[in-house]
Amino acid sequence: MSSAQQLLLTALRCDIDNLDHLATTSEIVGDISHFIHRLQRERGASTIYLASKGKRFSTRRKEYLKHSQEAETVMRQRLETLTEEARPQAAARLLRRIAAVWLALDDLDTLRQAIDSFSISPDAATQAFNHLISGLLAIVFEAADTSADPDITRTLVAIFHLMQGKELAGQERACGAFGFTHGHFDEAHRELLNRLVHDQQRCFDTFVEFASPEAQLAWQQVLSQQTLAGINQLREVACQHARQETHADNTLGETWYELTTLRIDNIKAIEDTLNTQLTALCHRKIAHVRATLEQAKIPPSQSPLPPCEQLLALSDRQPLGDLTASALTSPLGRSLIELAHAQSSHLQGLSDELENTRKALRERKLIERAKGLIMAYQAMTEEEAYRFLRKTSMDQSKSMADMAQSILDLSVMLKHKEQKHTR
Repeated sequence: MSSAQQLLLTALRCDIDNLDHLATTSEIVGDISHFIHRLQRERGASTIYLASKGKRFSTRRKEYLKHSQEAETVMRQRLETLTEEARPQAAARLLRRIAAVWLALDDLDTLRQAIDSFSISPDAATQAFNHLISGLLAIVFEAADTSADPDITRTLVAIFHLMQGKELAGQERACGAFGFTHGHFDEAHRELLNRLVHDQQRCFDTFVEFASPEAQLAWQQVLSQQTLAGINQLREVACQHARQETHADNTLGETWYELTTLRIDNIKAIEDTLNTQLTALCHRKIAHVRATLEQAKIPPSQSPLPPCEQLLALSDRQPLGDLTASALTSPLGRSLIELAHAQSSHLQGLSDELENTRKALRERKLIERAKGLIMAYQAMTEEEAYRFLRKTSMDQSKSMADMAQSILDLSVMLKHKEQKHTR
């Protein structure tokens, strides 16, 4: 076997190893998706349980807690499998995300005990669940950011934004459940509800951008207009400026919970379909590379000598320049050149697509960091900071990513000046 063939076989085995790792990661994403969905239900039920002083959702909360624990056990086992592999492909950032989540999982029992004893407020409990779910979503984001296959990366990006949007929908469910069960919405909760609705739409728009045509079609059919109308009607009730007293028995809390749960469950069905497609995509790619590997192991049958050695062996009877010209014009030579060109074009296309996908991820990170600075220094809400960044970008004829980078650069420069003045 020639050195070139050995290198080719080694490269193909590396491809298979990388794809195997991505397949394992895709299964982890599926387990995280399932666990998050269970936690979201537990969070919503816990909010109503706390807001009603234990009068509502006591039995349902216990049921959801049991489901969360079962999903957590499955997810922990899968995460342990990843950490035991200790492959270079398991990027350090991804492992750090998992480590942070592991610590948060260990604190989950303490949170549940606080809810049992009513020693935590509904808002504080919601925030604790939010923090854990945010860490779980960060694992999915890192999985998308470290993938080296453009098709798998696009699918992971679509899944991440769908999960992120669903999580914001879950936060909206918890916020609305608190207000309706409590009997009214104060200004802070009305603003939160509006922001969550706005941010959901941004996530779902990005999901549609990266989703496959089949997923886009499923998204268009996700929910009946009747259910959406009911949710929008209750949103309007919640967001009225005047103090809104609900029914004396506060049954709107349960009505809101059921409607929003129906919507979230339908989104979860699309999420499940995407996760199944992702796993199938990984295994199809693995099967394709394995078939290529087996084909590459077969030695050339037309000649005992590799093409280059044939040229050298014949060079004493015919000038090498003539031989090269003949090789380039022969059917075999043209086929090899066309094959090499096609492979090069294919690899370049994959590289370009992967770079475009990662560029979108990098731009999202820049915008989120700049938005955080604007919120901190201008005392703005997240939605206000986003609108400010968008308007400033339009006024200066820049993309939002370029404007975000300018803000971050300016922040670094100002920090250096402050440090010099303090010395």
